Amino acid sequence: MTINEIQDEIIEEFLVFDDWLDKYALLIDMGNGLPPLDEKYKTENNLIEGCQSRVWLHAEQHDGKIFYRGQSDAVIVNGIVSLLIRVLSDHTPQEILHADLYLIERIGLKEHLSPMRSNGLVSMLKQMRLYALAFSAGK
Repeated sequence: MTINEIQDEIIEEFLVFDDWLDKYALLIDMGNGLPPLDEKYKTENNLIEGCQSRVWLHAEQHDGKIFYRGQSDAVIVNGIVSLLIRVLSDHTPQEILHADLYLIERIGLKEHLSPMRSNGLVSMLKQMRLYALAFSAGK
């Protein structure tokens, strides 16, 4: 699936709910479905700066595609990590770098996050794109 097809699928999942408590519950469920991050990746280098809670993000490249793994110690943030991994993992660096991540606004997440969580979301996206940039440069 393309990044846009995955985003559209997620948007449909969120549109089922009108109430933001239900949407938060869906986000928490997504985070609960995230495989635990191996302790060896929970390092200072993988810790995302700018997040209120602790978020670790690790990336590897296989056969030209990037695969992200991540985890947070906060349930809603873990859901956001899961969401971003679902959208961007298993794509090429160029696809990630050129992606228009419209789902954040379309599901209403941007206006329902605290300023600190919004900053964390921006920091996570920035780090994911930095990994893509590094892999596209062959590092």
